This record gives sequence, C-alpha cells and structure tokens, in this order.
Amino acid sequence: MRLSSILSFAGFALLFAATYCPLLRVFHVTSWNIYKLNQPYGLVLLLVAVVGIIVSFLNQAKIMRVAAWLSVVLVVLLLVAAIFKVNSAFSFIPFKGINRFLTSQLKFQWGWYVMFAGPVLALIGALSSRPKVFISNTTDTTTVN
Repeated sequence: MRLSSILSFAGFALLFAATYCPLLRVFHVTSWNIYKLNQPYGLVLLLVAVVGIIVSFLNQAKIMRVAAWLSVVLVVLLLVAAIFKVNSAFSFIPFKGINRFLTSQLKFQWGWYVMFAGPVLALIGALSSRPKVFISNTTDTTTVN
C-alpha cells in the first residue's frame, strides 16, 4: 500500500468511527450520535466510509477521490443542518427567554472534531495519490547525411 492509500484508509476509518461518537449533548442528560440525529443520513455516511475503506485497499484512486469529496460535502451539510436544527428546535415557544434557555441546553460535543478529521485526512490521501506524469526529453539522434 502506498502512503496516500494509508492516509485515505485512516481517514475513512475515522469517519466510520465518528458515526458512533457523541455529536450533541441534550439537556446534560444524554448524548446523541448521528444515528439518533438522523439515522438514514448516518447510514449514508457509513456506506461512504465503507466504500472508501474498500477502494483504499484496492488502490482505486478515482473512486477514492470521489468518496473523499463526497464525505467532506456530507459532513459539512450535516453540520449546517445540525446548526439550523439546534437554533430552530424551540422556535414554537412564544417566549424568547425560555426559547434561548432551552436552545442553550443543546451543546455540540467532541465528535464533530473526529467527524471532520476523517474526511479531511481521506481527502489529503486521495489528492496526493494522483499519478505523476513524466515527459521524457527524447531527442532525435538520427542525422541526415
């Protein structure tokens, strides 16, 4: 295995593990991972991580690059959706003070660092696996007499 494939494998393995890490702490009582936030979305991220792990073993650079970019886009989209969800979770309450208090009880946790570290590492490995192009300097050595 090349170093770029090892980096991509480590990134996709981190993404796989990040789906089980706590992402939100709800009212200081429980922590939610991606499957409690949105189970189908978590399964899609898990599928991308598994595909990335398989293609990193098979040294399929193009598919690895697509999976790495897809994982980055999905994780950024998940973060944006989580921010919107937290900020609008209690918008039905007409009292702004109670709304702000309840919203402040939803905290982001350390799992987001792992969630972003995996796709970034996979993307670094996938982008560094581009084949090097060498152009040979062949000169015409035949002479005309």
